[in-house]
Amino acid sequence: MSEHRRKPPQSQEGGRAAARRGQSGPSSGRRAAPRGATGSPSDYGLGLGAGGEEHSHGNRADARRASQRDSGGRRRAAEPTGGRRGAPAGPGRGRGRPAPDSKRLIDYPRAGKYGWQRWMPSWKLVAGLFVGFVGSLVAVAGIGYAMVGIPDVAKTATAQNNVYYWKDGSQMVATGGETNRQNIGLSQIPEEMRWAVISQENKTFYDDSGIDPKGIARAVFNMARGGQTQGGSTITQQYVKNAMLNDQSQTISRKFKEIFVSIKVGAEVDKDQIMAGYLNSAYYGRNAYGIQAAARAYFNKDAIKLNPGECAFLAAMLKGATYYDPAGATSVDPVGATPAANSKRAELQMQDTLDKMVEYGHLKASVRAQYPKLPKWQNPRSNTDLKGQVGYLVDLANGYLVTNSKKTGITQDLLQQGGYSIYTTFDKNKVKQLADSVAKVQKANIKPKQRPDTDTHVQFGGASVEPDTGAIRAIYGGEDATKHFTDNADQTGAQVGSTFKPFVLAAAMTWGVRDPDLGTSQAQDERTIVSPKSLFSGKNKLKIENYDGSVWKNEKGEEWLQTNDGNVSLGSPPKYKIDLREAMRESVNSAFVQLGMDVGLDKVKESAISAGLKESSLTNSGFPSFSIGISDPSAIRMAGAYGTFAASGKQRDPYSVEKVTSEKGQIFTHETETKQAFTAKVADNVTDVLKTVVEKGTGTNAQLPGREVAGKTGTTDGNKSAWFVGYTPQLSTAVTMFRYDDDESNKNRTFLEMFGTGGQEKIHGASFPAQIWHDYMAEALKGTKAKDFPDPQPIGEVVNAEPSPTPTPSATETEEESPSPSASPSETEAEPSPSATETCSKFFGCEEENGGTSNGNGNGGSGETSPSATATETESDIRGNTSNGFFGGPGG
Repeated sequence: MSEHRRKPPQSQEGGRAAARRGQSGPSSGRRAAPRGATGSPSDYGLGLGAGGEEHSHGNRADARRASQRDSGGRRRAAEPTGGRRGAPAGPGRGRGRPAPDSKRLIDYPRAGKYGWQRWMPSWKLVAGLFVGFVGSLVAVAGIGYAMVGIPDVAKTATAQNNVYYWKDGSQMVATGGETNRQNIGLSQIPEEMRWAVISQENKTFYDDSGIDPKGIARAVFNMARGGQTQGGSTITQQYVKNAMLNDQSQTISRKFKEIFVSIKVGAEVDKDQIMAGYLNSAYYGRNAYGIQAAARAYFNKDAIKLNPGECAFLAAMLKGATYYDPAGATSVDPVGATPAANSKRAELQMQDTLDKMVEYGHLKASVRAQYPKLPKWQNPRSNTDLKGQVGYLVDLANGYLVTNSKKTGITQDLLQQGGYSIYTTFDKNKVKQLADSVAKVQKANIKPKQRPDTDTHVQFGGASVEPDTGAIRAIYGGEDATKHFTDNADQTGAQVGSTFKPFVLAAAMTWGVRDPDLGTSQAQDERTIVSPKSLFSGKNKLKIENYDGSVWKNEKGEEWLQTNDGNVSLGSPPKYKIDLREAMRESVNSAFVQLGMDVGLDKVKESAISAGLKESSLTNSGFPSFSIGISDPSAIRMAGAYGTFAASGKQRDPYSVEKVTSEKGQIFTHETETKQAFTAKVADNVTDVLKTVVEKGTGTNAQLPGREVAGKTGTTDGNKSAWFVGYTPQLSTAVTMFRYDDDESNKNRTFLEMFGTGGQEKIHGASFPAQIWHDYMAEALKGTKAKDFPDPQPIGEVVNAEPSPTPTPSATETEEESPSPSASPSETEAEPSPSATETCSKFFGCEEENGGTSNGNGNGGSGETSPSATATETESDIRGNTSNGFFGGPGG
């Protein structure tokens, strides 16, 4: 056989060569023997396949692989080859690259790439998508710009009435829809007003395009995540927002519409026209739309006559009159919108605006210096439909809805637009009965013409709450809502005095007193629950001790001596021990101040908050006098907190609106939330002790024949306020009386003494407040079946127990005479407290029950001084040792 006919070796290329040869043959796959071959097919490594096809294979494994390649080759015969030259394309080799498809519009995933590279877009694709995105935005913007029109500001500020209903469903009043507005030209608007707004809100107004991209992005982001939308960032945007009052929906689509309108207005409307439109459409509070209405509402003058200070003041109102109107905003919980807080905010904002006007060259410094304080403003209420108590009731309902906007869905803007039917909790008859009871006492006793020095500026306030629900059934806010704007049923700054003592007792029966023999941390855990039979000192000028027996001292290192009303000691001499029931009955300060120290003032504060008082109304709890009422909760909250005791420890927040409907249907329904503030055992024992106060203590004037009544009197330092808070199982009512200069613009309202007021030597909670409470409750409960309080279960241990029976109180005058007129303890409650130093501190005054004339908010008493015992005065320790070791010291 010739050399060129010899079969080549198969060890390396047999399989691949055979595959190539197999592909080069006829489509059937059959291959003829090589030309000139004389041997059998096996001589050339050829075998017959299953289909009778011959393949050149070196072994069976190669034959199988060749068969697989052949089948793969047939499937992809139409595909171009790739990879190594001569190698079959596609999966047959396992390393073939997919070829680009020239018919694909977007090459993604990318052909001809593998792994992560297939998913990396090419620069052409990225550039194309960016151009397409920008083009789409331009197209959308163009369409949006073309579709929106320039709003007509003259058609804005329309509103519907809100209709308010009594508890029985009858209509109380329809109000809120009246629009106080009058458009004026730019020439009638002071130039200082324009510059005040520009300086404070948009200093680039005359140069910008009318929109703030950052502000827009922030607003859209907040809405997208479910937060509150924000107002326009530029004056142009705010003008557009005001002009779109018919669409105040909080949606992204509405925000985008506002943006397009702002762009169009900024491009096509003169800046002076925008400024005039904004000032004529903006809301300044007091139902005043536009600068002319605002000038009349606050200053009773035309806008053109406003001075720079008044302009800066009105510019502050644009930030939200709820929190800047010095008259304050009324609600169940004013959330800091009190007259004092609002006045402070308004003055700071006004002064900042004036400073910026000078800084930006819009006002001379010499002119700016003429306006260092808030301007004189007038009473805000003018709607005669809101006279009497109705105005206070409407304010209370509105405040409740807006304060709880997350639940009600009603914001201040939506409320102003109106269209709501608001069903309140107010009982028409009870509101009238409370007002009549106040008027009766006031007419018979308060005579400002006869006693101008003592009977002027006398104010009363009251609130009545249903314990089982928390519904506010009646309030007394003042003589007339159109004459006296501040709601006396709400936060007034009047301290509550001894009506705070039940919270101290509740704390003692809930947490107990600490063990003085243990360390601070261990003493918090090792406590003894206190029984109402526990004994404490009723001595006047009692040296107050910490729970471990050390003498309490203030931050100046001064000791504190607690006095009682009239400077008398109560209890059995010589130690003057008195049990807590009788100490509450006679309102003995020294006993409850020491009890508060032994329990811990932090626990006393927690007790008050659990009962329903707002923490914001409570003063610093680091002073002993905290236990006897230097805080100033509202009458509404005091009635609600006492209602917690009436409901055997179940606390429900006071509320004033049952439901709200509109053309969309029912949009809000109140749901009462109940918390177990105290155990029934604790609450019922507090009630049982407070029954003693009414039956034979300082609150006898509140007795209702045939009904069980529990309550507490309260009188404060300097005789500047007096309270009675009491309840039956069905109704809890608080009545307060005080004097202050009722000038609404006086942010530093000063409480006045009531010595001689109403012809009384001294005003106590047992006098006019208790009488008003009695007269009102007798009428309010008429026709209601009398109910008894639950019988109290025994509670706690007798702390400071002595072998002798519980002593009978007796009053003994101290060596030092009272610095002011006082009544005997048999006629009035025992309630003032002094400082241990010659100069009274901020929290510890020198007169009356609570030992403090201020709670730090500027609404307390004057803090005047009077004779008092010094810390160095020798005094016997009357607390004595006890078998349980809670109080050390001499005695037996």
